[in-house]
Amino acid sequence: MERPLFSFTVLPLLLLALRSLVLMSRAWTAPNCTIGDSSLLPNISYYIPFCPLAPGLHLFASCSNVKDLAQTLRAVPRDTEALCLQGTVPILPADAFGHLPTLQLLRLRLGAVRITSGAFQGLDQLQHLSFEHAPCCLSLFLSPDALEPLRFLNTLSFQGYCMNYSQNVQLPINLSRLTLRDSCLTELQELQRLFPNLVSGSSPTASPSPWSPFLEVLDLSANLQLNKVGGRALHGLQLHSLRLDGTALSALDLRGSGLLHLDSLYLVGTGAEKLPGNVTAYFALRTLDLGRNQIRNLEDGDLLSCRSLEHLSLHANGLQLLPPSFLSALPQLQRLNLSMNKLGPTLVLPEGLVSSNLRVLDLSHNELCTLPCRAFSSLPQLQELWLSGNNISNLSSESLEGLRWLKTLDLSWNQIKMLMPGWLSSLPDLTSLNLLGTHLEHISGRQLQGPQKLSHLQLGSSKMLEIYPPWPSSLLSLELQAETLITFRVLSGEPFLFLENLTLQATYVLLNPDNATLLFPSLRHLTLRGCSPYIFSHQRVFPQLPLLEHLHFWSDHNGAENLHLLGMPRLRVLELGDLDFLYNPVSVKLEMLLKELPQLQVLALSNLNFRNLSVSSFRGLGLLRLLLLNSEWALGLDSSLQELIPQMPQYVYFSDITFTCQCESSWVGPWATRAPNTFVYGLEKSICKANASDRSKTPLLSFLSDHCSHDPEFQAFLTSFTLVLLLTFLALLSCPKWPWLLHLRTLCHAWWWKWGGQHPRNQFHYDVFVSYCEQDQAWVLQELVPALEKPLPDGGGLRLCLPERDFGVGQDRINATATSMESSRATLCVLSCQALGSPWCNLELRIATHNLVAKPGTACLLLLFLEPIDRRQLHSYHRLSRWLQKEDYFDLSQAGIEWDAFCEQLRKRLRKAGQERED
Repeated sequence: MERPLFSFTVLPLLLLALRSLVLMSRAWTAPNCTIGDSSLLPNISYYIPFCPLAPGLHLFASCSNVKDLAQTLRAVPRDTEALCLQGTVPILPADAFGHLPTLQLLRLRLGAVRITSGAFQGLDQLQHLSFEHAPCCLSLFLSPDALEPLRFLNTLSFQGYCMNYSQNVQLPINLSRLTLRDSCLTELQELQRLFPNLVSGSSPTASPSPWSPFLEVLDLSANLQLNKVGGRALHGLQLHSLRLDGTALSALDLRGSGLLHLDSLYLVGTGAEKLPGNVTAYFALRTLDLGRNQIRNLEDGDLLSCRSLEHLSLHANGLQLLPPSFLSALPQLQRLNLSMNKLGPTLVLPEGLVSSNLRVLDLSHNELCTLPCRAFSSLPQLQELWLSGNNISNLSSESLEGLRWLKTLDLSWNQIKMLMPGWLSSLPDLTSLNLLGTHLEHISGRQLQGPQKLSHLQLGSSKMLEIYPPWPSSLLSLELQAETLITFRVLSGEPFLFLENLTLQATYVLLNPDNATLLFPSLRHLTLRGCSPYIFSHQRVFPQLPLLEHLHFWSDHNGAENLHLLGMPRLRVLELGDLDFLYNPVSVKLEMLLKELPQLQVLALSNLNFRNLSVSSFRGLGLLRLLLLNSEWALGLDSSLQELIPQMPQYVYFSDITFTCQCESSWVGPWATRAPNTFVYGLEKSICKANASDRSKTPLLSFLSDHCSHDPEFQAFLTSFTLVLLLTFLALLSCPKWPWLLHLRTLCHAWWWKWGGQHPRNQFHYDVFVSYCEQDQAWVLQELVPALEKPLPDGGGLRLCLPERDFGVGQDRINATATSMESSRATLCVLSCQALGSPWCNLELRIATHNLVAKPGTACLLLLFLEPIDRRQLHSYHRLSRWLQKEDYFDLSQAGIEWDAFCEQLRKRLRKAGQERED
């Protein structure tokens, strides 16, 4: 039975590895549920976060266009940990998700829906549940006891739903975060009717349960009609955080809400014109966010009421100055966000008492032009200073004097044209410096002297950038950006010894002098954006990268024939994009590009115009697990790729691919639906074109099913088989004694027995015929045979046929092999590199393959791999892949295989094979 078409997007923990592609923003995909008409069926995507450096995979399924919930959920794997459903489902019935016991996250976008009692029964591990709809508002009915089975639910979210018809809903006692956004909520007191066990003193009329102040975060943002609190609406609650962003609720009303405790209050975009000092003092708030409001002035009285604040955000309020008492009025303040205000052009921080607790100050986008001497002297404990997006042009050591403990300094996107000598001398503890988007053109390592631990450096220029040694000795991460040219002035003996991450964004990267060489002995992650492929041609910028694991190279230049990825023996993740192969007169072969990358596990290729992929493109990439092809035009998939099916990467992702309409690719559909070890994404959305002028958008799978209904090779096989059968029949007719009648009668007799439900049970002398080579004989006799022949219940109780043991002396081995396979319920081939080199093992595999093809339904072949094998070496593997199922493969070469579990699985398959053949 064929499975539905599965597609996958790998969303790796590897978001870092493929961050620039939609995939990375993972994931894997999965099935479109059908290759034919899918208008009534859901589209399903499986996202498996995958990282070659981290063990374990986590399955996330996303289903859209859902109309029949039961049919959709049958296609979702049982071990799915996260599930998103989008469509139109009017009701969630009882035990809807009962077969998904490992589910931890459930996101539902099902329109107006009714949740019945027991709908979430069996979801004992569910931690996050979300109901979403945009825009507001659809009706959502939740039965009072619908959430009771979710004992470990941590997060519950309703977005875009009106819940006017729901009441007395019992919240799980372990719930820590409740979100009710974009709803019809008009006053907070409605929460008592909706969730009676949220606050104390409520008397639910159904499903009563003891009240407990369990909630930590209550998010009521974007409720545009919420403007009233109501008497004691939050009575007894002790919240860590309350979010009222985008509401019309007056913060002052919270004092009468009955709320016992509150640490953090978020009032972003509420139209506030002054600090809610009374509320801050009443709850002794530690965090207050008033961003995107209309607070133009800060009153001393309001500030005195905010003495408990540790974090204060006033971004985007239009502030023009700070009152003199600002710092002294907020003695506990640790983080202050004043970004996107109008405090410039000259920064004036209030004088007075020194703020000994402020650790983070954000003054980005404040129209600052100059920093006066000792501008931050009143902030001696400051560790992070953000000055991005201002008009600062000059810096001196006096400007930053007093910041003895500063670790992070962001001066990006300012008008800085030069750096004064010693400007960092007053920052000995600095570890991170950002100078991107400036007008610096010449930077010497001496200009960065002062900090002893500078490890993260970002430098940028609007035109050209030239850097000189000595490089900071502790540098771990370096990012350089220029519009046209980056030049390294290299002296002998000046390598980047400890640099692990390097990012270069420019058209050209040059070395001066020409015979110089850059050395990066510790580099692990390299990102190149917009660079010419010539950067790899002369092997002087990157001669050897012995520890490099991730290369991200996006360019918009031609000349890709000069791209040679050498000296990267540990490279595991490779991203290539926009190398302009389309207009390149010399076609670059993928096999030449990747031949020196034996450890590659993730390969993402975008807009490279390969035109054709063949088996030679992936030679030597035995460890490849994820293949992503994005934005390709007129891509052809050579039929030779069928030979690679056993070695195909575990995850294959096609995104925005236009294929060529050719029947040579007719193997793609069956491969995507039946390949036992590979999951494929994107074929159901792909189109194909007959030629360059073809403007039709023919779906690839529709073309293959309509115009290439049969595999050409299989058609040839059927034709030749029919001719042989016809010639044999004519030869039998010429026999004078008509012996063929006897054979015909025997066949009819066997058919009659089967049709009548009867069959001879004694036609098999053996359960399994075992094929193996001489080098594997010891393992077969010592491990495999005892496990299968040992009597039940400890063993399989099977009768094996071993050529070395059971063939008679002097018996013709070929005839004995054919006869023994015919009288065995199944044939088991033990495969290793030595077995593939054995003439007898190859012959036995050919006989078994012939029986499998010529006698479908009556022959069974099982393959047992003892070690990793290039499966292109298997005889007629294109036939085997068509006839063998996933459970017919057993791989002992994989790490972590338990012997007892393997033996039990093998015994079950052998018993099933015997039963199928008898039937």
